[in-house]
Amino acid sequence: MDENNSGQTKSSNGHIVLTSHREQIFSETVDINWDAKSPAERGPIIGTFTENQKRNAIGSHSGSYTIYRALSIASGHFSKDHKPDLHNTNPTVNIGPHPSWTEPGKIVSLDPWGSNVNEFFKKDLEAGLDVRPTIAVTQAHLTIPEVQESIKNGTLKPDGNFVKENGELKVTKVALEPVWYLPGIAERLKIKEGELRNIIYQETGGMFPELITRPDLKILLPPIGSTTAYIFGDPKDLANPDVELTCRVHDECNGSDVFGSDICTCRPYLTYGIEQAAAAAQKGQVGLIVYFRKEGRALGEVTKFLVYNARKRQEGGDSPETYFQRTECVAGVQDARFQELMPDVLHFFGVKKIHHLHSMSNMKYDSIVGSGIEVVNRLSIPGHLVPEDAQVEIQAKKAAGYFTDEDIDDQKFAETRGRKLEE
Repeated sequence: MDENNSGQTKSSNGHIVLTSHREQIFSETVDINWDAKSPAERGPIIGTFTENQKRNAIGSHSGSYTIYRALSIASGHFSKDHKPDLHNTNPTVNIGPHPSWTEPGKIVSLDPWGSNVNEFFKKDLEAGLDVRPTIAVTQAHLTIPEVQESIKNGTLKPDGNFVKENGELKVTKVALEPVWYLPGIAERLKIKEGELRNIIYQETGGMFPELITRPDLKILLPPIGSTTAYIFGDPKDLANPDVELTCRVHDECNGSDVFGSDICTCRPYLTYGIEQAAAAAQKGQVGLIVYFRKEGRALGEVTKFLVYNARKRQEGGDSPETYFQRTECVAGVQDARFQELMPDVLHFFGVKKIHHLHSMSNMKYDSIVGSGIEVVNRLSIPGHLVPEDAQVEIQAKKAAGYFTDEDIDDQKFAETRGRKLEE
């Protein structure tokens, strides 16, 4: 096969293997013992193509960005054989290890040993294995207009540490890539592993043939976005049930979170949770915001915007009564977020008790409690923070049984209408 324009030579036989012939199951593949008590016993995740015969994962690191990487390699701007220099990339604060890391079934959708690989897998790195982190921990300062407004009106006061005089918030932030242990995922879904593999293979258009041709590979690096956690206060306190924890588990909403769309409560609920997390840190407690990439109830922005149009154009206007129905008509389901994997990140931090959970979602609450984490108080979004056009959403959720601190007003439910579509 011809060389590409970056000077790299492709496979000499010139073809791509789509099925798993016996000679494609390599004896050098690194074994994984998922719930082992130490990283050495567990083994490193090898998801790169620089050492194909040692790979023990289906897919590739940074799954949602693999196509961009492929384009960069194809254009000659990226070396296919690059191995990262991990010097000085260690976490700014070490997380764990916690007992939950090795408790069977507790964590199945991320690699708890994937942060400090320079320490956990030092011998493997020294032996030349291409072990890459799937978790990174760093520090940051956040500048959020709503928080600065709260400082101006006196509801949040600077302390010079967690809340700076200029309104910035000091946080530890953690990025976590998905690493799915397929037997554990299947057990949590209460289905057979083979069925799970077949469904994922079919619904991704046959993207990963190894799902059905390599049953020996138990790890999948799915092509989905990562999760980010923001910690206010001492990260070690997350695992201490005696230290009060204020937590918001938030699912991505680009339109509201980033651009301030007023059709939903996502941004105000998020910023309120951030403010409360910062206030907790000021009191010697700890706050945690977890941001999941599940845009549009895991249905995507295109579907979400189609639903917006359908809601605004329907006869009788946008109303709480038809709020969920319009989504189901377009998408086939009201909500595809599937929260059963969500608590894994909480178990990564060793969380045992959440004293103040900022969430109206029963799916989130049930999943957290069902995973063994105690929730003391639940808090819904304060009424004064709900945008006018988001009244349809909030009234629909209250009527559907979502948790709320306020009384349900049947008359307000019947009379609420959203803003008409301007065309």
